[in-house]
Amino acid sequence: MSKGPTTRFKVEVQDGAKTSRREDVVVTEEPLELRLEWPGRPAEPLVVTMRTPGADFELAAGFCLAEGFAVRPDAISTVAYCTDVKLTAEQQFNTVTVSFDGPPDREPPQRYGVTSAACGVCGQQSLDELAERDYDPVDPVQVPLDVVLRLPDLLREAQPTFGRTGGLHAAGLFTPDGQKVVVREDVGRHNAVDKVVGWSVLNQRSRKGLALVVSGRMGYEIIQKAVAAGLGMIIAVGAPSSLAVDLARRFNVTLVGFTRGERCVIYSAPERVLR
Repeated sequence: MSKGPTTRFKVEVQDGAKTSRREDVVVTEEPLELRLEWPGRPAEPLVVTMRTPGADFELAAGFCLAEGFAVRPDAISTVAYCTDVKLTAEQQFNTVTVSFDGPPDREPPQRYGVTSAACGVCGQQSLDELAERDYDPVDPVQVPLDVVLRLPDLLREAQPTFGRTGGLHAAGLFTPDGQKVVVREDVGRHNAVDKVVGWSVLNQRSRKGLALVVSGRMGYEIIQKAVAAGLGMIIAVGAPSSLAVDLARRFNVTLVGFTRGERCVIYSAPERVLR
């Protein structure tokens, strides 16, 4: 069976001239294979992503929304671990099948391969394909500046596993007055975003009026996932990449980075940060 979000190891600590031995808690990283199926098509592997076990169904649903397979709210029929008798128990809990009542909203490409927890490729085969995707307009949510500045701390308060390991990213959906809706942790920041978006999909929860808050930096894959989910504001502790800023401006997403203490940098649509 898949491990939990943390794994314990015996370690040796060297502190100056002093050596000690203890047990250390490390964040778990394991592969998750995602399969898609619908009537007339058996389950076939699509992608393998390296992730922290937990909220695997949410991760799968969020990935399908981001990649355009499940744009309609009712596109996904079921999400389940694989029960293939040829798989070991651990493999079964590292394999998730997403079932559709009919063909998905977008025809899946050939198997993507492996997406690491660090790269966040998100399966996009080219930037041209991303630019050509027909997205609905994002929700132009407005958030007061004082709330924007508090949101990274509110996200950090909802990261229990990070507190134990120091090795996880997080993403969360928050209301404009700073109320937490959902927070998820993962070794990959793009996985964490998929998990919170997938939570909204599986729970049929509207994302309208919500802001996305992420730990770490912002690459283009985070912006793409937010746009696919209709989220109009992203707030992060770290820096964005140039492509992330370009995409945010193209799709009219308010992008806020370096949000620390009383300071933040607004890269696009600044009028939605209320002062």
